[in-house]
Amino acid sequence: MKHNQTRQVVFPILAAFIWGTAFVAQDMCADSIGAFAFNASRYSIAVLALLVVIVISDKLKKDKPALSPAEKKAANRQLWLGGLCCGAALAMASNFQQAGMVAGTDSGKAGFLTALYVVLVPVCGLFFKRKVSLPVWIAVALSVIALYLLCINGEFSLAPGDLLILACAVCFTIHILVIDHFTATVDGVKLSCLQFLFAALISTVCMFLFEDVDFAAIWGCILPLLYVGIFSCGVGYTLQILAQKGSNPTVVTILLSLESVFAVIAGAIILKQQMSVREYIGCAVMFAAVILAQIDFPVKKKAE
Repeated sequence: MKHNQTRQVVFPILAAFIWGTAFVAQDMCADSIGAFAFNASRYSIAVLALLVVIVISDKLKKDKPALSPAEKKAANRQLWLGGLCCGAALAMASNFQQAGMVAGTDSGKAGFLTALYVVLVPVCGLFFKRKVSLPVWIAVALSVIALYLLCINGEFSLAPGDLLILACAVCFTIHILVIDHFTATVDGVKLSCLQFLFAALISTVCMFLFEDVDFAAIWGCILPLLYVGIFSCGVGYTLQILAQKGSNPTVVTILLSLESVFAVIAGAIILKQQMSVREYIGCAVMFAAVILAQIDFPVKKKAE
């Protein structure tokens, strides 16, 4: 039980750290290659990285559960269906995000609008009869305030690019809920690998349809692509899937939203960007939200 609680807290925080630092690598690629080329490349790299992990882990497993041909077929069908659903949602989310930034939405506003999944996940969960406690709702509200302090400077207004980012937030919400559905029945690492396979295929088709493909430019970005492919995708999203297995998706979502805090810190350290007092306050509020979401408050028992 304690091991599961550690997994459900540590894994999403590690994923958020990896995603936050990956913004530096993403910025390095943004001026050289298109959104579809970027996503097709990084998801393809993620598939290759996870295939190595799957082969090694399968060889290390000594006691494999014996399944009948019918059970094995049903399990494989569920795994491939989960990979398709997760991959389609991930491809739409990541490409909407890139398209919105290309259309003119700055990275700060894009970060805030994308992270609205912090609110959308518990709201959508209500339709699936998932109860959300009052402390978690307060943590959600604090997370939104923190994201605003971290990401938005100046006047807030919605432009056409912002609407694309909002569509991205909806797709990420769907992605989290779909993962929550399939992780109960399938292997997390294999599901992650298949979702990247389908996301890579979708992005590759869109790349050839809508962009002028420059393989020399893609190769010129190979180092940051390797980072986002292996770590941001292969490691980060796999940690997300493993963290969500048997856990509350709302709490995991709040932990994942720490990505914005790590992005600010990484920008300050790596890109020498100075953090304002407002951003430090945002980090403190986000930390408070995370702590609040993890506290088990005593439940009052009804009088018999």
